[in-house]
Amino acid sequence: MAKVKYYYNTNTLKYEKVEVSIGKRLGRFVGFLSAVVVFSAAVIALAYAYLDSPKEKQLKREINQLTLQYEILQKRVKTLDKVMFDLQERDDNIYRVIFEAEPIPAEERYAGFGGVNRYRDISDFDYSALMIETTKKIDQLTKQAYIQSKSYDFLIKETKKKAELLSSIPAIQPIANKDLKRMASGYGYRIHPIYKTQKMHTGMDFTAPAGTEIYATGDGVVSKAGFERGYGNCVTISHGFGYTTLYGHMSRIKVRAGQRVKRGEVIGFVGNTGVSMAPHLHYEVHKNGNPVNPINFYFNDLTPAEYERMLEMSARANQSFD
Repeated sequence: MAKVKYYYNTNTLKYEKVEVSIGKRLGRFVGFLSAVVVFSAAVIALAYAYLDSPKEKQLKREINQLTLQYEILQKRVKTLDKVMFDLQERDDNIYRVIFEAEPIPAEERYAGFGGVNRYRDISDFDYSALMIETTKKIDQLTKQAYIQSKSYDFLIKETKKKAELLSSIPAIQPIANKDLKRMASGYGYRIHPIYKTQKMHTGMDFTAPAGTEIYATGDGVVSKAGFERGYGNCVTISHGFGYTTLYGHMSRIKVRAGQRVKRGEVIGFVGNTGVSMAPHLHYEVHKNGNPVNPINFYFNDLTPAEYERMLEMSARANQSFD
């Protein structure tokens, strides 16, 4: 129960009851409420200025964690950058050298990205510099990885071509000749067996009994297979890469034009057809349409000592067999 207040009235010389109007009461209440609100606002402002709310504390923890992850990511990106640099160095200075290919230009490998607004969406944050630097480096590595991938695609194709080249080059003797006793006449000017005059002998003659197997000296496609004036029964193989081989004076041909053959495959048999003095094989190698010395193409068959002996035998200015 509220206390009743009195005051002394000097006019009436009596104590009279204090009467408080509703307006005054409402004014006092509003004043008190305003003071409470102002005080509360001041307390809250001070609290927000110097103390973090639970939500702010959680957000700060998340920001710190994200910053740490970005720094870890940057370190990993730098490691990847070193690995990519090593791959590029090997590509330019080893792999492309092996295949006689030009290195990829640096301006192509390290070209930047166009557009000033590429990283606009992440440029208005407190840690924008860190985010932009990391994102930019990842973009650069992505592009370099793509270029390196295309380079490896090119090298794979070159490897296949190189393997095809190595299997296509004439690299063995056309008949079994392990003891080298069947090499009868070499490349160069020789005495013609019929005309008895010096004439350019554009191949090598290998003597062997009629019916001895004749082998393709490299992978290729038979371009000719039939009788040819001078060479008799003759086979010509196109090996690609500018190489062709010719096998003459056969007794019998085992392949047909258009047939694909492998190195070491039997294509016919030694004979004495055409212009020939005795059963033998006349063998030629052509490069870009010009005859070359077949002795340069026996590297799969001969040891260094055997090769020296073959060179000596082929250099003798004797009579050819055709």
